[in-house]
Amino acid sequence: MVYTDATVPENGIIWRVKGQLELRCYPESTDAIKKSISQTFETLRSQMKSESLVFTVCDSSVVIWPNKDVYSPHGEVSSNTLCEELQRWINACNHLLDALTSQLSEMEKAALQNMKGTTLLVPEPYHFLLPEPRGLVTIVYPAGVPDSQLESHRKELHGRFDLPEDRPYFRKPNAFRFPDQVHKDGYLRNPHQVLTHPSLDNGKLYLVQGVYSYHHYMQDRMEDNGWGCAYRSLQTVCSWFQQQGYAERPVPSHREIQQALVDMGDKQASFVGSRQWIGSIEVAAVLDQLLGITSKIMFVSQGCELASKGRELANHFLTEGTPVMIGGGVLAHTILGVAWSETTGQIRYLILDPHYTGAEDLQVISDKGWCGWKGPDFWDQTAYYNLCLPQRPRIF
Repeated sequence: MVYTDATVPENGIIWRVKGQLELRCYPESTDAIKKSISQTFETLRSQMKSESLVFTVCDSSVVIWPNKDVYSPHGEVSSNTLCEELQRWINACNHLLDALTSQLSEMEKAALQNMKGTTLLVPEPYHFLLPEPRGLVTIVYPAGVPDSQLESHRKELHGRFDLPEDRPYFRKPNAFRFPDQVHKDGYLRNPHQVLTHPSLDNGKLYLVQGVYSYHHYMQDRMEDNGWGCAYRSLQTVCSWFQQQGYAERPVPSHREIQQALVDMGDKQASFVGSRQWIGSIEVAAVLDQLLGITSKIMFVSQGCELASKGRELANHFLTEGTPVMIGGGVLAHTILGVAWSETTGQIRYLILDPHYTGAEDLQVISDKGWCGWKGPDFWDQTAYYNLCLPQRPRIF
């Protein structure tokens, strides 16, 4: 049987398919199974004209997607599991294909009738990983329609999935990406995820929520070694808001950051194109000017006081979840989280260092500590610091 849940835009389309299939099992090798799955995907993708098909196996956490791999959003699945999980589903293509193409044909006919001669919008699928127990879902939006025109549809989705309306779970930039999907811009995403977390007595982890890009010296053909660390930290913060769907504009360049400060009257016109440093106050001002994001500023008169800021930082990452830019009398960095013990006061800081000048080599970045856990002695104990804590907008 095939079950559908479809609405035609105005706003968008949601569709889901569940098939009950007759399947045969063959004692084939893993390679043979992979080849069969590959052929199935190629046929389905050709018929549905989509690169974004995703299938779950037997209502489990095992997911098959178009690169022919098997993956679980909540834990990796080994190649051995591939053979064990999928031998019972070989040669399912024809049955599933008939159901899908029939459904899409019906949807197209309905859309043509309902839209009364207007242009038929092409459906574009997006995958979103929702909080447990909902898991991975697929939403189909009309291609070319911006998020700003899909607000009423997203509100309906939040109600359907019983989600709060203070976070953009269904904005297009917040779509789930599988681990080996290549980002065309070349930036590394979330390098902290490969790190081993510190162990503290009765300690807990409080980490950045969502996806960000690692921005550092010498990227984008920009010679900023020695002066651009706060700009790079700001770019990392901006990337977080972009990739969570809060902002549609690209991550700003150094020149755009400088121009924003000039436009708001904070700097003279000669500032644009210069190599002058900026700090946490300027970072907060640019976030407000370019993205409409407000920030809280934490002032620390001496670096030794940062060891006592565990509660404030833990609360920030628990409630807001945004990267924190820290600057002041010395170099700028990005704080991605803290490990903090309320009982002992022990604290470690997860630092993303914008002073890195090498290639996008995750192994080097993690091994050399460019992204890593640091103790309280990481900070200059006598220097002052200002921390910019961006606040998450309450939108959906």
